[in-house]
Amino acid sequence: MIFNRYEWRLLLRVFLLFVVLCAAAYVIVIAKYLYLVICVPLVAYAVVEMIRFQKKAQDEVNQFVESIHYRDFSRHFDVRKAPNELKPLRKGFNDINTTFKLISRERETQYHYLQKILELVDTGILSYEEETGNISWINEAFKKLISIPYLKTVHSLEKREPGLYLELIKLKPGDSNIITITRNQQLIKILITASVMRSDDKLYKLIAFQNVSEALDETESKAWSKLLNVMTHEIMNSVAPISSLADTLKNRLQSPEIVNSVQSSELEDLELGIDTIKRRSEGLLKFTESYRSLNKITKLDLDKILVRNLFENLASLMRPTLEKKNIELEIILRDPALAIKADINLIEQVMINLLVNAIEAVKDREEPRLTLSAEIQSNNKTLVKVSDNGLGMPPELLDKIFIPFFSTRKTGSGIGLSLCKQIMLLHKGNIQVQSTEGKGSSFILQFTT
Repeated sequence: MIFNRYEWRLLLRVFLLFVVLCAAAYVIVIAKYLYLVICVPLVAYAVVEMIRFQKKAQDEVNQFVESIHYRDFSRHFDVRKAPNELKPLRKGFNDINTTFKLISRERETQYHYLQKILELVDTGILSYEEETGNISWINEAFKKLISIPYLKTVHSLEKREPGLYLELIKLKPGDSNIITITRNQQLIKILITASVMRSDDKLYKLIAFQNVSEALDETESKAWSKLLNVMTHEIMNSVAPISSLADTLKNRLQSPEIVNSVQSSELEDLELGIDTIKRRSEGLLKFTESYRSLNKITKLDLDKILVRNLFENLASLMRPTLEKKNIELEIILRDPALAIKADINLIEQVMINLLVNAIEAVKDREEPRLTLSAEIQSNNKTLVKVSDNGLGMPPELLDKIFIPFFSTRKTGSGIGLSLCKQIMLLHKGNIQVQSTEGKGSSFILQFTT
């Protein structure tokens, strides 16, 4: 509808040109050549006017195409100052520009909205072009999780994280995998999931990174708890009758009829064998009973605890042992008002266990030192740390030390750290370890504020 006036003007010019040409032809036919003096200028004027009219329209279209090419939707075509024949054209261009401007604003709003959402989520997101490897998008969660502030191409990961890079490249769209990386001497399990999308004839690979360490720890803890329930139940049901039977047999051997009928040497051998069976059975029962403590804790008596008071109580409790072994204990607490919500008895049990382990770790050091420290992270988590300058642990042991029955010491039962982990999971927190072989270890308790 907006081009009706333009079309009528164009049609009028075509009609006038046709009339002038017909008149000139008629003059030639009737041989009135004198009238050609009038007809020829009229034909020339009609042709020039037609060309000029088309040129103006073409210039307007070229300007409009140029603004579209450079996405300059802010350009305005002045309708009031335009010739009458171009006013509908300019008005149409302005309407199209307004529509494009509205669409562009909506897309920009949606982009910023999506950008804000992706920055708020805890899942790390990485997107790159498959052909060139150029990064198109990474969010803050990815930067924090992988500890990389900037990436130009995905191939830059090959030098920094060769293992992670290989996993990303070989991960197929729709697949997922759990990988383990080391951050600050901590082992972190990350679930990576891949998908692809096509935009502007380019194929992009989109990868999501999710820290699943805590979820896996909780699942693993529940699995071990169920296993220990079954094991302790079956072992005690099987061993208790053996111990009882050994005790009965020993009493039977001491009866007069047995003593008088059997040689003393044979009787001693029988008693020795039965004593051995009874002693080992009782030892196994006692050993099994100790592991029941892993599953006995089900309820917490939560209270607000000042970390300062917790550290002072531990220092007083451990002072005799530390002084006897010439071990220095350092307490670092920048905020004296720092507090955690926890069960004081259970948390003290965890801290004591960690301190005892740390004392064992520094026993061969010339200047043994333990450190208690605490701080609040930016994610509203309170960290309580027990550090030592002992021998440390090799990387392959870091993901095993919290497994029940596993111990790095010959005399260890493997129950201490497992119990610590269960207590922390009950507090909706976690325990992690940082260790460098030859330099020392740090056990970190994470509490949710």
